[in-house]
Amino acid sequence: MTLPPLINALLDPAVYSEPATKVILRQTHISYLFFTPRFVYKVKKPVNLGFLDFSTLAKRRHYCEEELRLNRRCAPEVYLEVVGIGFEKGRAIIGAKRPVEYAVKMRRLKPGACLDNAIQGNTVTTAMIKKTGNAIAAFHESAATGKHISKFGSSRVIRRNVEENFSQTMPFIGRCITARNWRNIKSYTNGFLLNNKTLLASRVRDGFIRDCHGDIHAEHVSFGKGRLSIIDCIEFNERFRFADTISDLAFLSMDLDYLNRHDLSKILEAAYLEKTGDENGGRLLDFYKCYRAYVRGKVSAFKSKEPEVDTDERRNAWIDAKVHFNLSGLYASGGFRPKAVLVRGLSGTGKTTLAESLASAVNFERISSDEVRKGLAKIPALKAVKAGFGKGIYSERWTEKTYDAMIEKAGEYLKQGRSVVLDATFARLAFIEAAKEACKGASFHVIECAADDETVKKHILKRTSEPSSSDADWRIYQRQKESFEQTTMPCVVIPANRPLHNNLKTTIGKIFD
Repeated sequence: MTLPPLINALLDPAVYSEPATKVILRQTHISYLFFTPRFVYKVKKPVNLGFLDFSTLAKRRHYCEEELRLNRRCAPEVYLEVVGIGFEKGRAIIGAKRPVEYAVKMRRLKPGACLDNAIQGNTVTTAMIKKTGNAIAAFHESAATGKHISKFGSSRVIRRNVEENFSQTMPFIGRCITARNWRNIKSYTNGFLLNNKTLLASRVRDGFIRDCHGDIHAEHVSFGKGRLSIIDCIEFNERFRFADTISDLAFLSMDLDYLNRHDLSKILEAAYLEKTGDENGGRLLDFYKCYRAYVRGKVSAFKSKEPEVDTDERRNAWIDAKVHFNLSGLYASGGFRPKAVLVRGLSGTGKTTLAESLASAVNFERISSDEVRKGLAKIPALKAVKAGFGKGIYSERWTEKTYDAMIEKAGEYLKQGRSVVLDATFARLAFIEAAKEACKGASFHVIECAADDETVKKHILKRTSEPSSSDADWRIYQRQKESFEQTTMPCVVIPANRPLHNNLKTTIGKIFD
């Protein structure tokens, strides 16, 4: 990839005043970001995308200054200054007297400080979420409002925004969103706007339409020493930032649901509403969460078709779009509902590989029978156990104990609103029925992995050379095959001889349609 001369010159560590052995460049579709050990320099690309215009140096300077001003509201210790960049004696210099470009200089956040990392690392606490809700409430209380800002909360403007979403996503019907879901969300949205004109008008009258953040999601919430920061607000388009305060909160609440932490989204909402006393705000939450999820789905859908994006990124963008559109549909159809996905199959058919990939791709909790079984026996998950079929920790008693523990754990997650993937052979129909009963209230799906004997032999041989929580060998597979009960329950059969990304796409397509 060929970079513009100035951007290429900014990769030289000698350009920066702090000691640096390496400068890391990251790009978005609208920015270049240069990471030194202590700081980040954000340069806007000279693009005009319709909803933003950075096409001239004067405009890029203006929006750098706007980014600094607006983000200092929620992260004053992060956003430091706007610096001019130019050339002197053929070398790039920051702080140039005659700038040819501008950058926002920011303090670099510590790795792992962001809320999404805390969630993924399972270090997030209730106190952190309550603190976030209170911080957003305090920000909204001080955010500017007025006649020009308030007009963005009118039902006419909101309708224009949502109609734009539906027209722009029509090409993705049947690809990232089903026709049924598209129609249902559109019908719900139109009905809500029609039936709640009085409520929306009162939000405008009572000053709830404010100069908000516009892009609060978990990646933008950071926990430092004694202070919470919310970074990267939208500076380039008032229409995306001037909104109902509940719409601003709904973005993060929806994102927590997307990250499979519905329990945390409820805590966030409760903390915020208690702090603000916004009695009517709760009536708008599902509507705005539906809207926010749809916008995220739209953005990912666009990315899934961009030719300059590599194949893996396009696949991930398709998954992201499917999940967000499905989430939007849940809010439109009565509220969030978790999913329970049962992945069954004989040893060596690729069920664990599929279950792991699925859970990772869509942020579900994976519950593995191999790991649960060894956990109950206080044996390290990757330690091999030499026991014959139906003997030792693989006896009928231990197997029943394992499935009981798995299903109980799934039930606990589902009560919190957290979706699960159950990864086990599920050779007996009684175990499937028990799982289905425990998952009442959730959207329940059965995925069955299948393979011919030759494919299974290859998988088992490969597994013996790698660390694995499974102890099944060829003989155990043959015994499993003799007692494997076929289900009449609706299920999706996944053939192991296809590429994993194809099987993952099929599985996600069925679960999120």
